[in-house]
Amino acid sequence: MKRILSLFLSFVAVAAYAAKPVTLSSPDGRLKATIQTGAQLTWSLERDGEGLIQPSKIGLTLQDGTVWGAGSRFRSAKKRSVNAEFDAILFKRSKVEDRYNEVTLPAKGFSVVFRLYNDGLAYRFVSAAPVTVKAETAEFSFAKDYKAYIPYVSQHTETLQSQLMSSFESQYTVSAISKWDAKRLAFSPVTLDSGSVKLCVTEADLRNYPGLFLYNGNASCTLKGVFAPVPKEEEEGGHNMLQSIVTAAEPYIAKDATEFPWRVVIVAKEDKELAQSDMVYRLAKPAEPVDWSWVKPGKVAWDWWNDWNIYGVDFASGINNDTYKYYIDFASAKGIEYVILDEGWSVTGQSDLMQVVPEIDIPMLSSYARSKGVNLILWAGYNAFKKDMDAVCAHYSKLGIKGWKIDFMDRNDQDIVRFYEQAAVTAAKYHMTVDFHGAYPPTGLNRTYPNIVNYEGVYGLENMKWAAPEVDQVTYDVTIPFIRLVAGPADYTQGAMRNAAAGNYRPVNSEPMSQGTRCHQLAEYVVFDAPLTMLCDSPSNYLQEPECTDFIAGIPTVWDETIALDGKIGEYVVMARRKGSKWYLGALNGLQERNLTLDLSFIGPGEAVIFADGANAHRVGRDFTRSEAAVPGLITIHLAPGGGWVLEAGK
Repeated sequence: MKRILSLFLSFVAVAAYAAKPVTLSSPDGRLKATIQTGAQLTWSLERDGEGLIQPSKIGLTLQDGTVWGAGSRFRSAKKRSVNAEFDAILFKRSKVEDRYNEVTLPAKGFSVVFRLYNDGLAYRFVSAAPVTVKAETAEFSFAKDYKAYIPYVSQHTETLQSQLMSSFESQYTVSAISKWDAKRLAFSPVTLDSGSVKLCVTEADLRNYPGLFLYNGNASCTLKGVFAPVPKEEEEGGHNMLQSIVTAAEPYIAKDATEFPWRVVIVAKEDKELAQSDMVYRLAKPAEPVDWSWVKPGKVAWDWWNDWNIYGVDFASGINNDTYKYYIDFASAKGIEYVILDEGWSVTGQSDLMQVVPEIDIPMLSSYARSKGVNLILWAGYNAFKKDMDAVCAHYSKLGIKGWKIDFMDRNDQDIVRFYEQAAVTAAKYHMTVDFHGAYPPTGLNRTYPNIVNYEGVYGLENMKWAAPEVDQVTYDVTIPFIRLVAGPADYTQGAMRNAAAGNYRPVNSEPMSQGTRCHQLAEYVVFDAPLTMLCDSPSNYLQEPECTDFIAGIPTVWDETIALDGKIGEYVVMARRKGSKWYLGALNGLQERNLTLDLSFIGPGEAVIFADGANAHRVGRDFTRSEAAVPGLITIHLAPGGGWVLEAGK
């Protein structure tokens, strides 16, 4: 009798949880999401009737054992529609459309919010009070065995746990989802090709919560979220004792969490739609309505990549005052807004930003830079900056320093995520900007704090100082606009003047080169988003190349309008950007030479300056032509292997 009663009660419980599916459509009606509550909380997604994502489980397990999702009783489904536009700050367009349909499912203590845009789906949990989260279930169950572009963690690969420490710099492995390496985590974004659409999986508005890794350990078509636990014990270590190494962890992933990140799937019929996506930025928390006009974007004369190698001078170059005065003079002459003092200006191994090497006089250099119309940015290791960031910012802001490049966080657990926000808030207090290196890819915090002017989280040009010849950076360059750059800006650090055509590249740490042509480097200033953009090469080298240098120095870094004209992931991309009445177009090419025909009628009449691959750029990467002509209505351009092309038009 007891067994029968038990079965009956179990049946009643399951029946009580059963509920009618909640459906949600995008404003244009092409995307449809179905949310099923009951014994499991799942969501699925289709486009024009084609299933893209099958029912995928989501949920949170709290420290006390409470489960949000599976078995939760949702009281109602509250729907609303939004059709708005907002002003963007330091972004790739000045106005951003924010149009979506939304449903909120409230339950005891929490709610789940789903949004459907014309270009994708996002969902998040919202808590009524701070909670400690033991685990999160975040599944993406794809309808078929799609092709995936996977940025596997490339460091500390001994175990899955060890991979939670990462610099988030990896090239892409292309394989079916089911062929995922079960020994490897990947970080987001990850892009997938269904054959009919591209899907980009990422997250947005990450604050006070760990970041998203993705994993598939069972040869299925389902990716699952993996999240780093909260650190319990840490010790200084890593690069020059500037990193914080987790030696013990708590049995939970987040403490005192209330509003959780958006889990995001962007859907694009054409590849180029990914290259101009606003999804991550529009989902992020808006900035406070205060004066942000003190945040100045621009270009930076950078020292580290070119190893402080200047020539034709009467002093020994290196980390010293004379060298930095030369960089400042160069920046001033070319109208470059900033010079950075990268690693080496403070005493190595001390993790103390108040200890400056005797060869460097910060007050003198800052004063000299200001007299030349140039501002300085300082590099800082994570541990050194974190120790007393308020005192450090107060001290150096008084000396006229305008920003920080903070490096070697190399994690995305809750503590590090909170550090990003603390660093941005503290820097803003002193009107200082922040460029995060050794960083996870952006999740929109640059909308919340516009003084965050860039992030690394990219396998950038710095790797060409040491990467083996078989590393294919050219293909990577025409892949990231459809994956990594979907998340936000990247401090890729382009601008090499030594350019290696196919087969000619080799790693040279002190006098490095790029893969691909000179115009490939120029086009990266148009194609890649970066409000703060480095000029990676030596001022001495730039002074030997005035045409290219003047183009780079003069290009804007934030835009009023961005249009992805064409592109195919891993093959090529063409972007158009407008600032005021002036247009810039950039084309990047992969390994195969090609001709592209572009319709430029949207620019209107006027004069144009065009940089194109030279006739021998396939053999000599630095070969290029510069020409001036009327803006054509139609133009056919030729791109060498690893080539590029740029156009500047208007006033």
